[in-house]
Amino acid sequence: MAKSHRPAKAHYNLIAGESVERLAALSDGIFAVAMTLLVLDLRVPGAQAIRTDGQLRAQLLTLLPQLAAYMMSFLTLGIFWNGQQAQLNRFSRNNRHLTWVHLLFLFAVTMMPFSTKLLADFIRYRTALVCYWMNIAALGAVLYGSWIYAKRANLLKPDTTHEIDCAVRRRILTAQGLYAFGALLCIWDTYASIGFIALVQLNFVIAPPLGILRRI
Repeated sequence: MAKSHRPAKAHYNLIAGESVERLAALSDGIFAVAMTLLVLDLRVPGAQAIRTDGQLRAQLLTLLPQLAAYMMSFLTLGIFWNGQQAQLNRFSRNNRHLTWVHLLFLFAVTMMPFSTKLLADFIRYRTALVCYWMNIAALGAVLYGSWIYAKRANLLKPDTTHEIDCAVRRRILTAQGLYAFGALLCIWDTYASIGFIALVQLNFVIAPPLGILRRI
């Protein structure tokens, strides 16, 4: 008696979330919205309360905490967008699990406007600074986990060398270590923490060509 050769049933989880391009498009959109929402907390002083240039300058000075938090968070999101794109460009393919890892990453991205507002309104409080740092730590942890999973699941491009693997890991771990040190400075002064974190961000933006910082 001849055996029937029915095609094997495809498992849904094996075909879900395979498109790296769709994940990149979603990420771009969420980053764009989050970066736009940051600026909404910068409000122009009310015209009714302003009668002189001096009063306007005084009101603008009160916006400095919001402006500082906005600039820091814009840089933070720019750095992590660049980091995520670097990973997506190294993926040969995607799968359902990796997609959900990056959705978790994007969840942390959407929390940045909240942690920024918290820091701007309570810039002298350690709790606000720690919450802001925890948001950054979550972004770094998930991005690091994404790379580790992609490597173990053989989702990286064949030309991803050991040097590239080490460079990605080193950059994330070094950055998170510097951010953690910056957060610890709030024990002394929150402004010192903010200043150090801002310097770390500027390092990643400028990417100095010389010295030890080049390797991160």
